[in-house]
Parts: sequence; structure tokens; C-alpha cells
Amino acid sequence: MKVTFELLDYIIFGLYAILIVSVGLYVSRSKDNKQKTAEDYFLAGKSLPWWAIGASLIAANISAEQFIGMSGSGFAVGLAIASYEWMAAITLLIVGKFFLPIFINQGLYTIPEFIEKRFNTNLKTILAIFWITLFIFVNLTSVLFLGAKALDTIMGDGTGNQFFWYLLGLGVFAAAYSLWGGLSAVAWTDVIQVILLVIGGLITTMIALDHVTPDGGIMNGLNHIYNVAGEKFVMILDKSNPEYNNLPGIGVLIGGMWVANLYYWGFNQYIIQRTLAAKSLKEAQRGIAFAAFLKLIIPALVVIPGIVAFVMFSQPEGTAVINGVKDIFTLPDRIDYDRSYPFLISYFVPTGLKGLVVAALAAAIVSSLASMLNSTSTIFTMDIYKPYINKNANDRQLVRIGRLTVLASLFIAIAVAPLLGSLPQMFQYIQEYTGLVSPGILAVFMMGLFWNKTNTKGAITGVLSSIPIALALKFLPIEMPFLDQMFYTLIITIVIILGVSLSTSEKKETEKAIEMDKNTFTTDKVYNISAYAILLAVALLYTIFW
Repeated sequence: MKVTFELLDYIIFGLYAILIVSVGLYVSRSKDNKQKTAEDYFLAGKSLPWWAIGASLIAANISAEQFIGMSGSGFAVGLAIASYEWMAAITLLIVGKFFLPIFINQGLYTIPEFIEKRFNTNLKTILAIFWITLFIFVNLTSVLFLGAKALDTIMGDGTGNQFFWYLLGLGVFAAAYSLWGGLSAVAWTDVIQVILLVIGGLITTMIALDHVTPDGGIMNGLNHIYNVAGEKFVMILDKSNPEYNNLPGIGVLIGGMWVANLYYWGFNQYIIQRTLAAKSLKEAQRGIAFAAFLKLIIPALVVIPGIVAFVMFSQPEGTAVINGVKDIFTLPDRIDYDRSYPFLISYFVPTGLKGLVVAALAAAIVSSLASMLNSTSTIFTMDIYKPYINKNANDRQLVRIGRLTVLASLFIAIAVAPLLGSLPQMFQYIQEYTGLVSPGILAVFMMGLFWNKTNTKGAITGVLSSIPIALALKFLPIEMPFLDQMFYTLIITIVIILGVSLSTSEKKETEKAIEMDKNTFTTDKVYNISAYAILLAVALLYTIFW
């Protein structure tokens, strides 16, 4: 029987909303009535400590695409989908040691700004347009869609009649504090959001495990799902697995997953922007290490519930915990995996706790929306508006344009989001379509950072050719997992950049190369110990679940 959303749940959820908006407005208030500068609005005045950076990185990352989309993939694929999380922990360490020192020393506002310093303005503009398009039409729309779908299932009647109002409500909520306060409001409220989402995620997981067997008990539930669905606890899929094309076996460890993770954590504006706002490089690196530790526990919050839902769905009707459970997931043409997490909350989380759990889910959704909106406005304002529309814009004008960009991005995303309703696994959709752009961008950055002879012609040729290459590999009659497509696109793009750069080499181009010395990548003892601990933990997890 579905547990309805009661008055107590609405009160708890309402208190959460009031708390977040109040804190967001408080921390972003003008000090001594001073005008907010562009650095204040877009980089939180470069004042963030390590714990705020780590919490904000996870809050920006963990959203409806994880709680809803990755739980859905947990239902369909199993624990193998956790590679996105556990390999991300290693990726964060690479970003902290090899990328952050360069970015912070360059004093950047945006990732496209680095491209302008290393190459030229034209390439920066091309990439800025890429990112704005990707953020609005893939990231913002998917998070809004999944979030509204989840809230409609849990708080509404599940018919979809109220879907648009939940969609609009999430957008307005995210804009309520991020629009005015900028990154400062987003980052500091993220500290609260990440605490909520971890507590809420753990509550949902424990309650789901407690209900998956008639005898109850969290450990009983864990043993039960492992015994019943042992195939869902395999990290490396073989070719006989129907989900092999999404996670191609050992290729996950040595191929395209690195492309997805290095792009996302190293060169994605709404992620890396938090580290650019750090007090210092040391604080940024420690924040990265803290985020890597948190990534290790995320599968327990989002993947295990999906496996629990699969076990409940697979039970014979006579032994099923809920009669008609198959009907909840079955659509006329497919199984709706993305109903897994909302299903568990709706049917098993009791009144009172349900309000807290839904607040945690909303925290994950809203924090990511706010981060994406802020980063979209940062790129448009600093990389499009200022250089092309108003070169002499002052801080007041830049902040105003940033706020208008938030509103425009939100309006477009709300209009487009309902069109995503026919997709079976939203998490895989996000990865696949981001993967059309990410290999080319990653190739340009990696070559620009670490090969001094890379020039502008090579970089532009590479990034523009990467999308046709990706599309060719996707649509040609070749059976190839999309992660492999990403890996091969990266390799081909790097070869193109290398070939064009060598054949059009000019001395003035190489003068823009990044200068490094033996001290550039030096890290402190705290970071090094953290890195060794995280690497050991990831190796242990893969050994256990190989």
C-alpha cells in the first residue's frame, strides 16, 4: 500500500525549503552595502574552505540523474553502474594533482577562459557555445524532468497531471536563492544539501533492505538481494550481458569511462567552478580529496535501492511484498526503470521520515540545478557577453546579465524537459549524449596542457571534427558500446590535433604553452595520504565485486 504524503511530511519539506532559501540569501547579502563584484557573484569572492568545496562538488554532482537515473540503472544493470562513482574518485585525485595547480595559477573564472589564454578567442567561443548548449538541453532538462517525475510519483497521484507544476516549482526553488546570490549562495547551501542527501539516501536504502524480505532486517535484506540477484553484483560485465553495450566489460576500466570522468571532473564548468573559488590551491586540493571519499559511498545510496526494486519486481506475485508490483514498473512498450527510487519512497518510507527523504531528494535536485544555472550564466556573461556585446561592462552590469541568463536558461529548460518522457534509462541518455561532445573537448585540453607544440589550428580542427567522428561511430552499422565510441573518438581527435599542429607549426603559437616546473604538481602530506587511502579502497571494492 502506498504511503501518502501527510501534513507532517509537508511541514518538514516546507521547513527544509525555508532553511535553504534563508541561508542562501543570508550568505549572499552585500557586506557593508557594497556592490557585489563579478568575483563575488561568479566565484564566491574566492573564499571557500576545503570542506565547503568538497560538499559543494558532491551536491552539484549528485542529483536526480543519480538518485533517479542511477537507481534505474541499478535496476537494469546492477552494481556495475557504480563504476561511474568509484572511478570518479580516482579521477578527482588526478584533477587535484595535475589540473588544479594550472587552473588556479591562471586565475580563471571559466574553463573557456583557459582556452583563450592557451589558444585564441575563436576556440574559446566555440567551446563556450558547446557548453551552454549542453548545460541547457542535456543537463538542466534531464535533471528537471527526473526531479519533477520523482516528486509527482511521491507527492502527487503519479498520473502526470501535476508534472508541469513540479517542474516549474523545482526551477523557481533553484532560482530563488541562486539568482540573487550567485556561487556564494549555491556553495554554502550545498553544505546543508549534501548532509541532507546522505542522511536521506541512507534512510531510503536501509528501509528498502528492511522490507525486501518478510523477516525484515537490514543485513537479512542485503544477504537476500545478493543471493537472489547475484548477477547484479558483478562490476565487469561479459558480452552475454544485455547491458554490455552500456558498460563494455574490461573496457570500462581502460577505455571510455576515463573520457567521461576526466571531462566531467576536470573540464566541466559547473563542477570545476567550486575549486576556482577556493581560498588557495591547498584548500582546493583538500576539497577534491574530501569529495573523492564521499564518492565511495554514493553507490550505497543510489545503486543498492535500484537492485532492491529489481528483486521486488522479480518476485512471484504470491510472495511479492506488494501485490501488483510489476504493474508499477510496466509501461505498454517497456519497463520504466527510473521509477525504482520513487517507488521505494512511496511504498516503504513512513510518514515524517518521508518528508525528510523527499527533502533530501529535492536537495540533490535543487543544488545541481542551481550549480548548472550559475555556471551557464558565468560562461555566457564572461565568455560571450563581455567580449562580444559589451567589452566595457562594469561589475553591476555583469552581475545583472548573469541573473538574466539564469532566468533565460531556466525558461528554455522547463519548456524542453517534458520532451524527454520516452527515454528508458535517463542516466545512460545523459552519458551518451554528453559523450558526443566530451571526447573532443578533453582532447583539446589534454593536448593544450601537456604538449607544448599544440597550436590553435590543430585544436580548432580537432574539436570541430570530433562531433562528426562521434556521430559516425554512433550511427555507422558497427556494433560498438558508446563508451568505446568515446574512447576511439578521443584517440582519433588527438591524432588530428597532433597532425595538424605538426604540419602548421608556428613559433608564436608555442609561446602560449603552459609553463611548468618540478614544483607545479607538488601536493601536501594530507592530500597524499588521502589519495593512497582512496586508491586502496577502490582497488579493494573492485577485487570484492569483480
